[in-house]
Amino acid sequence: MALPAHASPLETAWFYFFRFFCGLVLLFLIMPILIIVPLSFNAEPYFTFTDGMLAFEKDAYSMRWYLNILTNGMANPDEPDTWKWLADSWANAQWVHATKNSFIIAIAATIISTTLGTIAALGLSQSNLPYRGLLMGLLISPMIVPIIITSAAMFFFASYSQLTQLDPIDLGFLKITPNLIAIVITHAVLGTPFVVITVTATLVGFDKSLVRAASSLGASPTTTFFKVIMPLILPGVISGALFAFITSFDEVVAVIFFDGYETRTIPRQMFAGIREQISPTILAVATILVVLSILLLTALELLRRRGERLRGMSPG
Repeated sequence: MALPAHASPLETAWFYFFRFFCGLVLLFLIMPILIIVPLSFNAEPYFTFTDGMLAFEKDAYSMRWYLNILTNGMANPDEPDTWKWLADSWANAQWVHATKNSFIIAIAATIISTTLGTIAALGLSQSNLPYRGLLMGLLISPMIVPIIITSAAMFFFASYSQLTQLDPIDLGFLKITPNLIAIVITHAVLGTPFVVITVTATLVGFDKSLVRAASSLGASPTTTFFKVIMPLILPGVISGALFAFITSFDEVVAVIFFDGYETRTIPRQMFAGIREQISPTILAVATILVVLSILLLTALELLRRRGERLRGMSPG
């Protein structure tokens, strides 16, 4: 909002002071994120700016910590053969192993939570559903209950149901262990409330006469869902799926309960790195995660705008 032409000197001073104060708050919030980006290019194994970095000397900056993500834990990092080097990194590098686990768990948990959350939101949108408020509260309760309580409950559930006693499934490129399945279920429980809330918000502006029109034209419930309902609520479904993915990708408490090298994810690897082997590689990984978060938030904003256009809330 621009400064009005008839503003008094006091209003003008308040106008610029308010924006200066907002700028300071924004800088305070993002400064920790901005600092780790240049430090991740430090050529020395320090968590502080060296004299060379402050003088912008070329030799003070390096990509060694980003390369260390691919080589740390390799059997033979000096292997000249490219394909053998990549295979060694894929099989043995600790950060690569954690990255694979993070994506496998997050994708599986997102698929489960998106499916269950969308079905639950469609059920809650029915006007004749009894105890709708109570059911809604139960479905979003994992957002309110501390994660450590939810994780502990899932740990005891997995133990008493003997889920952790199942034999691992070896697919060659992927070994599915019982603990991996338990983490996926826990993350799906944590991600489902986000899907329920976003899809429910999308259904608020949904015109139910379209469903009646499709039925009157002879469309089956399945056809009506995929041809009429799903295209209109798709932005909300994708937004909920992205929230569920971020929740799973960033979660560490449940992974600690089912800890093991086979189930180690990126946050768990960073936690172990801080406690056991402090290395600027953590800063390089954090920088990559910041870039990934920015891309996901950008996608969420674009989906939100598209959803508003579809519901006629924005002229586009």
